[in-house]
Amino acid sequence: MQKPSIPEGTRDFGPEQVRRRTFIFDTIRAVFVKFGFQPLETPAMENLSTLTGKYGDEGDKLLFKILNNGDYLKDVEEQTLALRDSGRLLKSISKRGLRYDLTVPFARYVVMNRGTLTFPFKRYQIQPVWRADRPQRGRYREFFQCDADVIGSESLLYEAELTQIYDEAFAQLGIPVVIKINNRKILFGIAEAAGIPDKFVDMTVAIDKLDKVGIGGVREELLGRDISESAIATIEKILQAPDLASLRPVFVNSETGLKGLDELERVFGLLSGYSLKNELRFDITLARGLSYYTGCIFEVAAKDFKMGSIGGGGRYADLTGVFGVPGLSGVGISFGADRIYDVMEGMNLFPETLTESVKVLFASMDEASFEYAFQCITRLRSAGVAAELYPEPGKLKKQFEFAAKRNVPYMAIVGESEKQNGTLMVKDQKTGVQKAMTVEELIQLG
Repeated sequence: MQKPSIPEGTRDFGPEQVRRRTFIFDTIRAVFVKFGFQPLETPAMENLSTLTGKYGDEGDKLLFKILNNGDYLKDVEEQTLALRDSGRLLKSISKRGLRYDLTVPFARYVVMNRGTLTFPFKRYQIQPVWRADRPQRGRYREFFQCDADVIGSESLLYEAELTQIYDEAFAQLGIPVVIKINNRKILFGIAEAAGIPDKFVDMTVAIDKLDKVGIGGVREELLGRDISESAIATIEKILQAPDLASLRPVFVNSETGLKGLDELERVFGLLSGYSLKNELRFDITLARGLSYYTGCIFEVAAKDFKMGSIGGGGRYADLTGVFGVPGLSGVGISFGADRIYDVMEGMNLFPETLTESVKVLFASMDEASFEYAFQCITRLRSAGVAAELYPEPGKLKKQFEFAAKRNVPYMAIVGESEKQNGTLMVKDQKTGVQKAMTVEELIQLG
């Protein structure tokens, strides 16, 4: 007999986990709606031509490819098979892949529907994505993202708003966080100051790993990408800059770097009159590995719990250009729902009421009271109270044990006297106090 299993890096979610995940989604969704974002959903799979080339070489390697329907090897040339070149073979056997994130599908949607959209267009999207990464704590192959993006405007107002969204959502979830912000133009300024503008992408990929491998690991990464010792020394010195002002002399010959400083100062200026509930910090080492970012970039980390980033995003100047519609600037952020769940579980932040599947469990003594209980429970449900009737009348011990396992807050006990009086004996499971009530009185508790 085959032992059942699920793919590595995926998970089942039981009732309690689903309720907790729904709490996270609903909290974030409410903040999105409050800031004027509209809902959007896109297919789980996209054409590979849509996905490839948008995330850099490392991202492309993590795309899940879907084999073509039917006999996918039927039309492959023998010579291609003999070469055992997966890159060439892929073009013949796979045309689709699972989405890697929600931003590229969003850009594709905008291009396909641009004639019907009003710009700036603000959308939120809460759906799963897939990455062929090595599974580990806080990193899964299937996970949910909660994204908010604005496309069709270069205004830095939206960077300020997205900062507020992060701040408000994590405050409502009860997670103390630090919201890190940087600008890709500042990073390009570092590359120009180090004399390696042609190695900008290599530099940012290496710097983005700083929190994982340390400065020594970044140095080795840079050396491995053929960046000179003198350039690395310059990069290390700049990364130690204490604030934005100290970078202006460094970028005196970098127009792009100075523009990045101006943009960040504008964002901080817009937020100057707003009292943030969490820390907002300029982090010059923040790089964000995705190659389509061109302006401000964000990353969020929990303060009191060891976990990777639980949110991130940034500005992309021309993501829709690759789909034939240049000039549509956008900016967006993403919440890592699965990591947020792990943080909240580890910090015991979920409301206790989320464990309650129903408000009242009816327990009946005999068949006659069972039928009476069924009539009562129908009235409760009609009034919007979640209630359940234990399916077998009889011994109360078994019914109480069931209620305890289900974490039901109230038991409605029905016997011959309750049926005759038209009442219920209601027990508060937390306090142990019980008293006779009418159905109407019980509804009020719900």
